[in-house]
Formats: sequence, C-alpha cells, structure tokens
Amino acid sequence: MKTKWKISPYLYLLPALVIVIAFRLIPIVMSFILSFYNWSIQGTGDFIGLTNYIAMFKDKIFWQSMSNTFWLVIIQVPASIVFSLFFAVLLNKIKYLKSLFRIVYFMPFVTSLVAVSIVWKLIFAEQTGLMNTFLGYVGISPQGWLSESRGIFLMMFQDLGIKLNLPQFFHGPSQALFGIIIMTVWKGLGYNTIIYLAGLQNISKVYYEAAEIDGASKNRQFWNITLPLISPTTFYVLIMTTIVSFQTFAQIYLMTDKGGPLNTTKLIVYYIYEKGFDLLEMGYASAIALTLFILILALTIFQRRMEKHVNY
Repeated sequence: MKTKWKISPYLYLLPALVIVIAFRLIPIVMSFILSFYNWSIQGTGDFIGLTNYIAMFKDKIFWQSMSNTFWLVIIQVPASIVFSLFFAVLLNKIKYLKSLFRIVYFMPFVTSLVAVSIVWKLIFAEQTGLMNTFLGYVGISPQGWLSESRGIFLMMFQDLGIKLNLPQFFHGPSQALFGIIIMTVWKGLGYNTIIYLAGLQNISKVYYEAAEIDGASKNRQFWNITLPLISPTTFYVLIMTTIVSFQTFAQIYLMTDKGGPLNTTKLIVYYIYEKGFDLLEMGYASAIALTLFILILALTIFQRRMEKHVNY
C-alpha cells in the first residue's frame, strides 16, 4: 500500500529552511569561495589560490590572536563549569524563595551584553573602579585591569622574585584578558547554573537515601552519585561553553582599544572583524574564519568522541 505524499509538512518547514539557507549555508559557502580571492568589500578581486592561507600562517598577529583565544577558552570553560555547578548545588538546597534566587542568578545572562560590557569597563577602571576600590580594602595596590599587557603568571612569579624565562605563551593571558575572562564567566554563569540545577533535580533521591543508610558522607555522595549522574549535563555545558568562548567578540570591541594593550586581548573573532571590515580584506578574513570553523568542528568531534564516558 502506497503512502500518500503530503506537501503541507514541507510548507511548514519552508520558512525556517529559507532562513537557514540564506543566513547560514550561503554565507558559509561564500566565505569558502572568498578565501581563495583577493576580495575586498568593494567588489570582486583576483583569484589567488592559497595565498591568503599562506599569509595567515606567517601572520604573527594571527598566532597571537589564536593564543589569546586558547587562553580564554582554557580558563573560561573550566571556571564556568566549576562555578555553575557550585551555585547550582547551593540553589538546589534552598527551601524558600527558590524562584527569586533563580531570577537573580539568571538576570546577567538575559541582560544586554553591550550594557554589561560598559558596566564592567567602569568596574575595571584603574582610578575609580569598584574592583580596585575593593582590592584597596584588603591592602592590594590598584591594578591596571584593562591596560596591563603582562601575563598573569609572569606577574605572579615576579611578585615572588622569580624570573620566568619561558616563551611568551607560557606567561599566561594578560591581566587585561583575564579581566575579560572574569566578566565573561560572570555573564554566562546564570544560564549554566540553571542547566545544572535542572540536572540536579532529575537525580532520584533514592540514591542519596541508600548512600546515607550505608553511612556515606556528603562529600562521598557528591563525588560518587551527583557528579556521575549529571555527566550528561556537564557534557552539554562543556560543548556549548567551548563554542561560545571561541566566538567572543563584543567584550573586546566594547571594553578594549582594538584588542589592546599590545594586542593581548585581540581574540580571533575580533581579528576576523578587523581584517574584514576595518581593513576591507574580505578574502583574508574569510580564510581565517574558515580556519576557525575547522578548529571548532575538530574540537566538537573530539568532545563527541568522549561522549562514551557520559552516563546516560
């Protein structure tokens, strides 16, 4: 018996399909094509083959932008997971005013990133910022949060009187970039906390009751019950936070002077914007964008391979 073919389901999907093709698929294909041309925003350029890619791998600022981005991801992703889980566990134990606390934690996430960036720029102000004011109360001298180009590891070793003779990358993210990381972790904390809270509330209380009967402490319950059973949530948060971290842009645009000081806060997405829309080198910017796409895809595939260790 033949199944009758109906067009109505496809008509329902058509608007979404048009949007995906127009604003996702076509730009990706065009970016791939442009990467092989000496293309400016003013019009078509000459075909130059792999010249953009060769120039990219010789570009010192490109590599500095990549190292800045890696430091942001390496610090931001684990920090987001740890703090989100910590606050989710606290929220899960609250018996009264649960909704109020959830709203308070979630508000930074739904607040405009532009407004948040401007406020945090004021907080990090060297002379009048709240951050240095609070540090002064505990006897710490004012810090140049968004103007210090030295790496935080280098600064810590210098304070201890130790000279660090290592390549620039191992000096750590600049203090300016570290300030950006603090703000970014805070901005996404509410979303990840709510996700973790949902995961915690899906764990049956039977496991904890059995553990208490066996005499397991709260710490043992957390490490042997809570963490394994929320591993799917952790896996989701890990993938999403990693992808979002690589796409960080607005904070750099609004809080720094074109990725300064000394390009230590210039992340790869901002460098793509600078090359494409400030310097009008659309072909070169497309080559960098395609490289970033391949990098994120490779990391996502690797994380998916690690999914076998997740307890569903």
